[in-house]
Amino acid sequence: MSKIILITGTSSGLGSSVAVQAAKSGHTVYASMRNLEKRSALDDLAAQEKVDLSVVQLDVQDTASINAAVDAIIEKEGRIDVLINNAGAGFVRTTEQATEEEIKWVMDVNLMGVVRCTKAVIPHMRVARAGHIITVSSVGGLVGQPFNEIYCAAKYAVEGFSEALACYVTPSFGINFTLVEPGGIQSEFAASVLKQVAATGGMLDDEYLPILQQYIGGAESRQDGSDIYQTAEQVAGVIMNCIESENPPIRTRTSEWGEQFTRLKTELDPTGLKQQAAVIEQFLS
Repeated sequence: MSKIILITGTSSGLGSSVAVQAAKSGHTVYASMRNLEKRSALDDLAAQEKVDLSVVQLDVQDTASINAAVDAIIEKEGRIDVLINNAGAGFVRTTEQATEEEIKWVMDVNLMGVVRCTKAVIPHMRVARAGHIITVSSVGGLVGQPFNEIYCAAKYAVEGFSEALACYVTPSFGINFTLVEPGGIQSEFAASVLKQVAATGGMLDDEYLPILQQYIGGAESRQDGSDIYQTAEQVAGVIMNCIESENPPIRTRTSEWGEQFTRLKTELDPTGLKQQAAVIEQFLS
């Protein structure tokens, strides 16, 4: 069955791959991005794959922008079947060095952006008694990692937000929630980390410097031939499987490496469905 799908953060990488794969599968896709001047990569990929999709402006940091995009889709299509919260931003900086403004920005993009978009579509899905909200989290939403504590804090919060909604909105209104938890994506991590570090003051010459150099050096060395990193297309394929699933998981990793890396926290309940049932039994039975 063809679905109406809204995706955030589609100007490049995973977002553009998901948008094109969904359109190729016959779904009606609204691919959104903050700055429409950055749509060329998506347009080129869509043309290459010979698919049609609609590109809309949506800034996850702007509630009015989100509501305008959602309202326009509802007016035209009558429904939104799937929201994919993909927009987000990495941040590598120890807490001591991070400014309060930077911390607020990371939380606003990665957490509040998800909350705003989810809040905008839930009323329409509730009326329809159907829908699926898929949020791109990270293995960093399950396991804290060096110099990523601010980013991980945002992803941990996204995990709790979605998991809590799933325990009562899903059984009451038929709206499913899924957290997709990738590891690294090839060609993006080391370059984006270095760019972000440079943009926030560079590598400061203090006691953290050798630890940060070790961390970034390890990330660069693992880019080629490591099973940590996947292509955007591979992660998009996992998201597509979630879209098509009749009983989607609450959380899923996207690779065998991710499964092993998070195993100590997930092996008793890898999909999150057991925990969901336990919470419902405890609080809503």
